[in-house]
Amino acid sequence: MGLSRILPRSQPLPEPLPAESADEPEVAVPSALAPRLHAVPSSPVAGDPEEHALAKVIAFANQKGGVAKTTTTLNLGVALKEAGKRVLIIDLDPQGNLTMSQGMNPDVIERSMFDVLVHRVPISDVIHTVEVDIAVASIDLAGAELALSALIGRERALEKALIEVRDKYDYILLDTPPSLGLLTINAFVAADGVIVPVQCEYLSLRGLVQLENTLAMVRENLNPAVRVQGIVPTMYDGRTLHAREAIEILQENFGDLLFETRIKKTVRYAEAPVKGSSVLRYDPTGPAAQAYRDLAKEVLDGAQAREHA
Repeated sequence: MGLSRILPRSQPLPEPLPAESADEPEVAVPSALAPRLHAVPSSPVAGDPEEHALAKVIAFANQKGGVAKTTTTLNLGVALKEAGKRVLIIDLDPQGNLTMSQGMNPDVIERSMFDVLVHRVPISDVIHTVEVDIAVASIDLAGAELALSALIGRERALEKALIEVRDKYDYILLDTPPSLGLLTINAFVAADGVIVPVQCEYLSLRGLVQLENTLAMVRENLNPAVRVQGIVPTMYDGRTLHAREAIEILQENFGDLLFETRIKKTVRYAEAPVKGSSVLRYDPTGPAAQAYRDLAKEVLDGAQAREHA
């Protein structure tokens, strides 16, 4: 599968990685994207104490589905809570997988993020406390894009809703749908940063291009501070050449934006939601849980580095 399907015709093609095996295709992503990601300015360091007390808002986004956005939102949130942080996770996906992962049925929930975004219901009315606090989704959220499209200030609905609770949490994590529509735009406008879970395969790497294009438009028009905070390799299987090449490409293109933690493939991530649980509660001593504790440490260490920069 060639790079000409990713890059515009006017851009040169980067040099491909040396092929180690003829049985597996090479992974490639445009190197021209990396400078744009690194050039985005960091969010301003909070100067006054009142601003510093507000929660850090992080959106988890990738237009490709099945890359572990929901798994990462939940388990990183629980790991941050284990580390002593006050955490709110918000389900913005009409599929409601984050809500189901905490043992609730989106089909029977009466009030959800749909009511918060469209009817301006206080977000505190849809927050449930399970392993962490969660603002739930219902099936009604599928109609939010259409309902929001008729509202003035539709891109800032979530940002305004979070004003009520930003001083009550240290971290607010946003699970977005696998598209770049109004719900995801709302997340980008409200967020300080974006973490991109990337499955270690070609099609998932491709999604980074369109994601950055959307972020660039949001920075230009709605939220100048939002930036890619980090990239999390997920579903990593180090036994395959394809996965190893994907990591190598990510390192070459995005450098320090790539988290050191690799979220490896394991059935534990599929088993835990069946029990309405994070993997940290389902298998607290296993390597799957430890991976998200390691990722939480990286997120916290990065935040401390920015504070003291």
